[in-house]
Amino acid sequence: MHRIALTAGALYVIVLLRAGGTFAVGWLAGAGARRSRFAERISSAKFRRTERAIQRWGAPVVAVSFLTVGFQTAANFLAGSMRMPLSRYLPALFLGGAAWALLYATAGLGALAVLGRAFAERPALGVSAVAALVITVCGLVVYRRRRAAPSSDGVVAEER
Repeated sequence: MHRIALTAGALYVIVLLRAGGTFAVGWLAGAGARRSRFAERISSAKFRRTERAIQRWGAPVVAVSFLTVGFQTAANFLAGSMRMPLSRYLPALFLGGAAWALLYATAGLGALAVLGRAFAERPALGVSAVAALVITVCGLVVYRRRRAAPSSDGVVAEER
């Protein structure tokens, strides 16, 4: 139990630094965009409405993003670039980061331990498990790309 708490604490610090850094980079990118040739585009009424919505309602999205794969970086970057107030961002970061750290410290490391034991005790089983995982991920990627690819008549497959 002590090892899980220590691992979760270390992962929590890592996720706070990484996600907070992504937010800061987004904040700086947003500031730069506001002073660039894109300033006119991002000052439109539609953009301002979107920015206000993210500032007001984006915190739950940021918190939940930590339970996804691949979306959390985008959510933190966009929260920064859209100038989400720190009073809304930091609680979402702390809560979502804690959930992420606990999930990976328990289930994630448990899965790695099981996989490591499978490789040590039955290498063929370990290789089979990794191969099945790789094939599944590749199949999902191909499936999603084919669904999103435009068809021959110019209509996106998802819209049919």
